[in-house]
Amino acid sequence: MLKQFFYCLAAASLMVACGTGKQQPTENEFVYVKDGQFIRHGKPYYYVGTNFWYGAILGSEGTGGNRTRLCQELDSLKALGIDNLRILVGADGQRGVPTKVEPTLQTAPGVYNDTILAGLDYLLAEMNKRDMLAILYLNNSWEWSGGYGMYLEWSGHGKAPVPAVDGWPQYMEYVKQYAKSDSAQAIFKNYVKDIITRTNRYTGKKYTEDPTIMSWQIGNEPRAFADENKEAFANWMADVAALIDSLAPNQLISSGSEGKHGCEQDIALFEKIHSNPHIDYLNIHIWPYNWGWANKDSLVANLDRAKENTGKYIAEHMAVAERCKKPVVIEEFGYPRDGFQFGLETPVTSRNGYYEYIFKEVQKNAAQKGLLAGCNFWGWGGMAIPSKEHTFWQVGDDYCGDPAQEEQGLNSVFISDKETTALVKSANDALQAAVEEKK
Repeated sequence: MLKQFFYCLAAASLMVACGTGKQQPTENEFVYVKDGQFIRHGKPYYYVGTNFWYGAILGSEGTGGNRTRLCQELDSLKALGIDNLRILVGADGQRGVPTKVEPTLQTAPGVYNDTILAGLDYLLAEMNKRDMLAILYLNNSWEWSGGYGMYLEWSGHGKAPVPAVDGWPQYMEYVKQYAKSDSAQAIFKNYVKDIITRTNRYTGKKYTEDPTIMSWQIGNEPRAFADENKEAFANWMADVAALIDSLAPNQLISSGSEGKHGCEQDIALFEKIHSNPHIDYLNIHIWPYNWGWANKDSLVANLDRAKENTGKYIAEHMAVAERCKKPVVIEEFGYPRDGFQFGLETPVTSRNGYYEYIFKEVQKNAAQKGLLAGCNFWGWGGMAIPSKEHTFWQVGDDYCGDPAQEEQGLNSVFISDKETTALVKSANDALQAAVEEKK
């Protein structure tokens, strides 16, 4: 997730036809798509979920692990009606890199930190007990978990720049090589196979046989990073989606895309990628502050503008969904705390107004059996207490919803944000009522 900088190029006019995705899996415990809706436990599934990227680290017994806190967080989320969590499988590369989360999972190509794998196993086992679903993303365009940069570095493209040290232009220039690097992509594909074919040590169940995993996601905000990369990027996405489908035919596949904003401002490229029959639903992300719709000194004053632009962005992508006949999930969105302050005591008036707007869009679709099937706010901070001594994450700090490259508390929802959590609970109650009403 890029908060400090965004990169876009001119849109293209090519239009493409859409596919409709895979059919109902043989095991009906799995979520599947039918007539543009998610179906779970035999009925339509609409949800307000959250991003919980650090869940596997918290579930570990090594550095950063805290299983007591993990179980308490899951219980708190479940009490709010949240049963859908978007989670990072694991970070890549060496530790000690500024702005990168740690501990990392893949320390070298095909070399894994088993403590984090145990954390992921434990997390999925505990989610299963609570009838919760995981969206597991496997890659990342951004430096905060390694991703593109590490695969390029491992495959001989030179040292990956660190944006906080070397600057964003240098980083963007470097990672644009990924779309056309067969060697970097080959390392990633091996990683995909290693993760998806695992067996959970706590449940004894193969990952591919676990309905707790609703969706395998290609990456967090995958991008082409250059206009000349668009075709190669679309081909790579299609190739990985086909690979995942061959390994996990009963689980859904998603892209992790921001939408048009992550496709070089080319809505046709977004449609081409999501028309692929191996990709089961559409993803979009929306960041009013990062995209310049709301300024840090006028977050409350700019709220109506942020809502207006959000509505337009949703509508543009819903038109693609209608052609593809697939559901849409707004799987990342956020709004800073009032005054661009980060302390737990800071009000979140503007954030609550923005969240309410998104939630009502999902509720409207649930009532009308529409294609906007859910949202995952960014992100869950829960019981975390950010340091008052420094703004950015350091080893030993609590994990919260904000990755290491962001101000801690910027977009996090903490358990102490009572008005926000009440909105989440009310929204999920309303979605459940809408589903039951349609039975």
